[in-house]
Order: sequence, then structure tokens, then C-alpha cells
Amino acid sequence: MVDIKSLTNTQLERFVTELGEKKFHAGQLFEWMHGKRAVSFQEMTNLSKKFREQLEQQAYLTVLEQAAVQVSKQDGTRKYLFRLSDGNVIESVCMKYQYGNSVCISSQAGCRMGCTFCASADGGLARNLTAAEMAEQVYRIGEDIGERISHIVVMGTGEPLDNYENLLQFLRIINDKKGANISHRNITVSTCGLVPQIRRLAEEKLQITLALSLHAPIQEKREALMPVAKVWPLPEVMEACRDYFEITGRRISFEYSLIHGKNDTKEDCRALAELVKGMNCHINLIPVNPVKDTGYRQPDRSHVQNFKNMLEKSERNVTIRREMGRDIDGACGQLRQRYMKTGNGVKHES
Repeated sequence: MVDIKSLTNTQLERFVTELGEKKFHAGQLFEWMHGKRAVSFQEMTNLSKKFREQLEQQAYLTVLEQAAVQVSKQDGTRKYLFRLSDGNVIESVCMKYQYGNSVCISSQAGCRMGCTFCASADGGLARNLTAAEMAEQVYRIGEDIGERISHIVVMGTGEPLDNYENLLQFLRIINDKKGANISHRNITVSTCGLVPQIRRLAEEKLQITLALSLHAPIQEKREALMPVAKVWPLPEVMEACRDYFEITGRRISFEYSLIHGKNDTKEDCRALAELVKGMNCHINLIPVNPVKDTGYRQPDRSHVQNFKNMLEKSERNVTIRREMGRDIDGACGQLRQRYMKTGNGVKHES
């Protein structure tokens, strides 16, 4: 059976011609799946009955099931738990801004990177998501809120570049004018620093934004927070980021979770300013979301502001991320973590 929703328009053309259909039916099929968000082949009424029967026999249509949704009483942020066909669960977040609706989607069920401050790593990696499963998070959220999704951040559960081929397929599909037609300039892809994949992605010359989960500017501290740093040390990661900008012309974003007593000292601030010196980049400071059992907590507000001020005095481009969804398991992996540990015991809210 073919995972038909994970095929690009060009791949669909090959598929339908092999079934004996005209090539133009591929465009109709693609539009039904990615433009009209059809959940069954029978909805595709401008396709012949015979063709729809062939599709049901030889392909399957990925549709995610909403297991739970939590809605923040503070800012309206919506956090979704979706159930996959094999029983795995993933989470996604929808945030409303003045410029439009932004969704943060997962790229894997679980994660094998093992970052100590992140709930996504709890339980390790179950499997990669398909391109269709990534796109479906966008579609189901759009259907639920009844509004267009304009921005995507691939920064939920999982390491996107650890699922490289499916990620690339998703980026092609979501950008297609016959589907969601979301500009690559409105898509951010996060990575903890997989150097070979960063270099591969640069050669694709996509107009997406690359966000490096940095979290510490000193090698020893980064190793303590992120095991991947032992494989790809900071000098190699930063060189790959500089090359990424040279090849694509796209400014790098550095994500920096501030953790009290771990990476928030004046020494850390000076090291961070020096690390990104001369780069066309943006530093996004994130007061860490407390995750149970880690013991990590965020610095107080004045300390975060002082850290930002020091960076600005060094003429670095920096912002403090607006905290959203704090009252609804806001950190990556928290809702999934609670679901896995309590055995479906997640309350559905609306």
C-alpha cells in the first residue's frame, strides 16, 4: 500500500499514470489531499468511481486522530495530542499572533537526542514521522480552528534533521501551490546540531529559517545539557552554521534556553556574544519551561532581562521569547509525556 499523502505532485503523476489514469488527475488528487484536506477517497467526487476504487485498493490516506487538546486560559494557545495509526502519539501547538496562526509540529514520535532539559527525550525514539504525518498536524489544526495556518515551526517532539528525507518531502509538499501553499520563508526548522545534515540542507538552498538549539556557548556546559555536543562539538557546529548562511543567505536563529545556575552567568553571556561575533544571526532567549524530575528552573525575570541587556551592549541581535501556553504543559514533549505515563489519562479541553 502506498502512503499517497507523502508523495509530491510529480511523484503522484508517476503513480496515477502507472494505474492507467491521465497525468492531470494527479493534480486533482493532490489538491483534494492537501488543499481541500479530504479525509477519504470517496470525497474526491471529480475522480471517477473506478479510479477511487483503485486508490482504496492500492493506497492509504493518512489522517491523524485528535486524542486531546488543551487551551490556555492565559493566551489562547492550543496544545494538541494526535494519535497515529500505530498507536503512537505526538503533540503540536497552535499560537495566534498578529501576523497570523503559527503551528509548532513534531517530526518524530519521541526523540533520541537526550537533551536533559527536554521532555521529548523521555522514553527515547519510537519512530520517524512520515511527510504526511507532519503535514496532517498542520491540516488538522487548521480545520479545528477554522482559520489558515500561515507559519510553521518544526520544533516540537523530535530532531527534524534526524528524519531528513521525510522532512524534505514535507517541505516540498507544504509549499506546493495546489496544497497549503505556505512559503518556505514562513517555515523554521530546528536542530540540536547535526553537522552533516546542516550541510546537506544548505545545499538544498531552501528559503527556510534554520534555528540551532544552542543552549550553552561553552563546550563542557553544552555537553552536560546536550549529549549530541560530544559528537559534534561547538566549533564544528558553528562553522556549519556560518557556511549555511553563506550558501543560502538566510539568517541563522540561535535558540537559548536560560536555566538558573546552568547557563545564565555573566561568563556564559560573554561567551555567547563572542561565539556569534560577526555572524548574521538572531539570539532567541527562552526562560526554560520547568520539566518534572529535571530540577531545572528558570532565572527570575530581572536576571533574564540583564542577560539580554548584556548581549545588546555587545551589539548582538536578541529577543526574549514570549511565554505562551505555560498553563497547559507548554514545553516540548510534556503533554505526550503525561499521556504515556498515565495511560490515556489526558483531559480533553475546549
